[in-house]
Amino acid sequence: MDVLLGTFASRPLLIVRVVLGVIFFAHGAQKVFGWFGGPGLRGVIAYFKQALGIPAPLTVLAALTELLGGLAMIVGFLARPAAVGLILVMLVAIATVHWKNGFFINWSLTPGKGHGYEMNLALIGMALAVLVGGAGAYSIDRWLRPW
Repeated sequence: MDVLLGTFASRPLLIVRVVLGVIFFAHGAQKVFGWFGGPGLRGVIAYFKQALGIPAPLTVLAALTELLGGLAMIVGFLARPAAVGLILVMLVAIATVHWKNGFFINWSLTPGKGHGYEMNLALIGMALAVLVGGAGAYSIDRWLRPW
């Protein structure tokens, strides 16, 4: 149980976890529900299939991982397994979309050039912190399994 729920009562982990959760929940909600100006699940499935060749079941899995993994981070429930899922989604995003664009975000919005993997790497780092240290203070994991 410590592998799944164990955590230090760390406030810095709380900050990393909640910010990571908000980012992924918002992106997942764009993909699944069409919230925050997103395309919704049908639009994401169509785009991932056409532009990236990713089949619909894997697209749904990725979208739900972002949505539910983000929610898990916000409340701090099963944060370590959620971190693994979010890391995998970011590694796939780097491999399929961002790697060819180099490291940096395309701040100048150069036409025909996408964003690099800089942001993905930052999110992976945040998720790794949660994977190693747990959900931190004020989390359901800490409440269920205090050390």
